[in-house]
Amino acid sequence: MVLLESEQFLTELTRLFQKCRLSGSVFITLKKCKQLSRRSDRKDARRLSDAPARVPNDGRTKPIPRKGSVEGFEPSDNKCLLRATDGKKKISTVVSSKEVNKFQMAYSNLLRANMDGLKKRDKKSKSKKSKAAQ
Repeated sequence: MVLLESEQFLTELTRLFQKCRLSGSVFITLKKCKQLSRRSDRKDARRLSDAPARVPNDGRTKPIPRKGSVEGFEPSDNKCLLRATDGKKKISTVVSSKEVNKFQMAYSNLLRANMDGLKKRDKKSKSKKSKAAQ
């Protein structure tokens, strides 16, 4: 999988849409991503993974929280991971919370331009079929 910058991702996504215009599909996934970027975060993660197993909570005692599990959470570190594939070629990008608005505008324009092959619903035929069935 290729990790691209946001602008490169959009151009490659346009190419995927053009390639699959006549036949094929493009699958896009979006999910929240927390990357450990600083060395101190990596050390904390390593230390937490080496921590001894906790005693299961039987309901009578309050469980002891792990060190550093909630204290290090900062909302500004949130990122979005976008992946796109046509079954053969896979591309991905990570968008930080600061760049989300700019990326979202460009992404929505790209989707509007390339999703013109979708079929419109025929609402009248559905209502006629339901009346005929009654």
